[in-house]
Amino acid sequence: GRMPLPIGLYLSIGVAVGAVIILFVLAGSFTHKKFKYRRAQMLKQKFFEKNRGQLLRQLVSQRADITERMIITLDELEKATNKFDKSRELGGGGHGTVYKGILSDLHVVAIKKPKAAIQKEIDEFINEVAILSQINHRNVVKLYGCCLETEVPMLVYEFISNGTLYDHLHVDGPRSLSWNDRLRIATEAARSLAYLHSTASVPIIHRDIKSVNILLDDTLTAKVADFGASRYVPLDRSGITTRVQGTRGYLDPGYFYTGRLTEKSDVYSFGVLLLELLTRKKPFSYISSEDEGLVTHFSTLFAQGNLSEILDPQVMEEGGSDMEEVAALAAMCIALRGEDRPSMKQVEIKLEGTQASRGHEGGGVRNGPWTADGGRSEVLS
Repeated sequence: GRMPLPIGLYLSIGVAVGAVIILFVLAGSFTHKKFKYRRAQMLKQKFFEKNRGQLLRQLVSQRADITERMIITLDELEKATNKFDKSRELGGGGHGTVYKGILSDLHVVAIKKPKAAIQKEIDEFINEVAILSQINHRNVVKLYGCCLETEVPMLVYEFISNGTLYDHLHVDGPRSLSWNDRLRIATEAARSLAYLHSTASVPIIHRDIKSVNILLDDTLTAKVADFGASRYVPLDRSGITTRVQGTRGYLDPGYFYTGRLTEKSDVYSFGVLLLELLTRKKPFSYISSEDEGLVTHFSTLFAQGNLSEILDPQVMEEGGSDMEEVAALAAMCIALRGEDRPSMKQVEIKLEGTQASRGHEGGGVRNGPWTADGGRSEVLS
């Protein structure tokens, strides 16, 4: 018979076949990974183009420093948030989730990851990103940039550590923020809105002013946040018609019924914020015994000279005559017709005057009514 093949030959053949199989598996795995990587890169590029990345590059091309940091990659944000780990979530709602992250330059940021976007609004979104990236105001949350490599663009803001005005105001128990702090926070918020309306390169309407969107830092300095709903108004126009967006209780009724958005819509919402600071009532849920909302009930009591029924006892204790001035200002801001409301610049000036006069109520000059040219008369007390 035939001589059996040596065992060593069997082993050699086995090792060779095994090596070939391993090589095939490694080659297949490498090819698959390469294909997945290329597919991911193509998808990122597709989203980047769909989200108008080139438009953003053009809009900020005059400022190379802005362009460089404005467009943030998905890889950078995944590293910053440990791949959007649940432990990094700061909060969320119907519109999306906010994550805390640390960028490669060690800036601590809040990353807003929306759930959905309407394609026709992407161009407007990019324009607003370009504008907001150039805003540098101590009472506006700084926008670091955006990521356009996902289906819905993500926004990256500076991280503000101390929660919202809503959190600090609506605590359990009879006492909350001091009247001094409330007045200062209101003044800072008014200052930022006046800046957005009249000092920024293009007027910007926030469109969703409320206590949840006023962030506070470690020194309780106010920072206006959440410009997701914001719209800018071309310099040659007084307002724009747009899909109604905002929060129940704070929403300008004129804007709600007509869709016509002007700076006075922000003034109305700010007036509601002043009511919230004065009363510690929640505008979106408050109903009086007469079945009135906060704005209507306040207006009724203000007209009757009977505000003590609704004011926060702590404000009545700490406030004095400046509390009455703020109440009168709030009543003007929530006037039904936009043209009857002051501008945010006038509101800022009034609040700064009220703040400055605090502690000097014995005499001197006090703020008088608004004049036709938008200034203030001075009235001797």
